[in-house]
Amino acid sequence: MKRTLKEVAEFVGTVLVGDGSANVSGVASLDSAKAGDLVFVEDEKHLLLALQSSATAVIAGTLTQRTKSAKPLLLSDQPRLAFARAAAHLADDSALTFGIHPTAIVDPSAALHKNVTIDERVVIRESVSIGESTWIGAGCVVGRGVRIGRNCRVHPHVTIYPGAVIGDRVVVHAGVVLGSDGFGYVRDAKTGKYEKFPQIGRLEIEDDVEIGANSTVDRGALDVTRIRRGTKIDNLVHVGHNVDIGEDVVIAAQTGLSGSAVVENQVIIGGQVGIADHVRIESGTILGAQSGIPSKKVIRGRGVIFWGTPARPIKDYLKELATLAKLARRQTSE
Repeated sequence: MKRTLKEVAEFVGTVLVGDGSANVSGVASLDSAKAGDLVFVEDEKHLLLALQSSATAVIAGTLTQRTKSAKPLLLSDQPRLAFARAAAHLADDSALTFGIHPTAIVDPSAALHKNVTIDERVVIRESVSIGESTWIGAGCVVGRGVRIGRNCRVHPHVTIYPGAVIGDRVVVHAGVVLGSDGFGYVRDAKTGKYEKFPQIGRLEIEDDVEIGANSTVDRGALDVTRIRRGTKIDNLVHVGHNVDIGEDVVIAAQTGLSGSAVVENQVIIGGQVGIADHVRIESGTILGAQSGIPSKKVIRGRGVIFWGTPARPIKDYLKELATLAKLARRQTSE
């Protein structure tokens, strides 16, 4: 979408230096930029490359404000963040046309805002509610009683089980399954057989959450699985039943959270982390890739990086590795 630099600067909250009437329509890297693109740099050493690129304008740090440039500059103390916001502002939604595709199956009891987009072969069951400007991609199935808020993007082949509640501005990528049964069984001590424990709870996803492709989120067993505002989940992540994930949490790919785990606000979880049942990860903690957290463990330490299995502060983990290396060298020398 074409916008003037003045419009972009006002939306993003940057200081504009130069011609505000110039138009931009997209974002790019320094190498691929062309006329009409915005680029960004986070340090002065790359500024010259940005100014020499074909981009129309540059988002840069405030330390560059005295730089003489023929290109317009948008100055921010967080250039990468400003660039991300500008990209979202310039995103082209013209491909979305409001309406329901003739091949979609929509139950008459569903309440759909008039400004929604329902693509091919979507199935929407009874008593579903979908808010304004939400898009449901091809092949999705939306179960009975599901509520989806405004300005959501549900990509193709997503399955949403009955009763799930999804807030506003939620992005769900292709192949995601929301609200399926949790992995809960009771073993008969006499026969050794397993029988299913009831999985009749709910799933609630709050505003501004993003869930990556082919991830799965189970509903609660008897109560609720909850993903709170602003959390971002990568591809191929599994969230078990009764899990409670706080606000502004980031979870990388191939991580698994077992039943009743609690992840507090602003936690960062690396790839392939395994979190056992009834674990609590306290606010601001960082779990390194492939960490393992045993059942009922509490991990605390804002800004502290934990690593290894069982996970412990990285300083302790590295000390242990160094000690093992010394022992190995000693044994080899003997």
